[in-house]
Amino acid sequence: MFGRVVDSPRLSAWMGDEGAVYRYSGTRFVPHPWIPELLALRDRVAAACGVPFNSVLANLYRDGADRMGWHSDDEPELGAQPVIASVSLGAERTFRFRAKAGGEPTAIALTHGSLLTMAGDTQRLYKHELPPRKRVSDPRINLTFRHIA
Repeated sequence: MFGRVVDSPRLSAWMGDEGAVYRYSGTRFVPHPWIPELLALRDRVAAACGVPFNSVLANLYRDGADRMGWHSDDEPELGAQPVIASVSLGAERTFRFRAKAGGEPTAIALTHGSLLTMAGDTQRLYKHELPPRKRVSDPRINLTFRHIA
């Protein structure tokens, strides 16, 4: 980050179809092969969203101290109007959006089993974050399904 190496505020794994290489935060991620359970979930999420996802970023937030700061998923390999489908499992966490042009953030509670879809101009016009929450002691798994072009 800004020319220096820093620890990630969460644990992550990149899985997907062969060739679904993803670059973010200055790192190139070559996908691990799908495991059967995630492949089955990908198919269910793809059917719900009408999108042929070919990859997933699996994140483990160990407790409320793990977080992800303000950012947009606007890497070129996602395309101009990417569809990102986010499945939450485990502890409820607050997810926030804010317009890049400014203004107050909007908060959404992501409960166990929820599906949040970001599509259209969301990544171009907004940033999002998962802020730390001191009172959260349980883990959360977040699966963000994507299509890498």
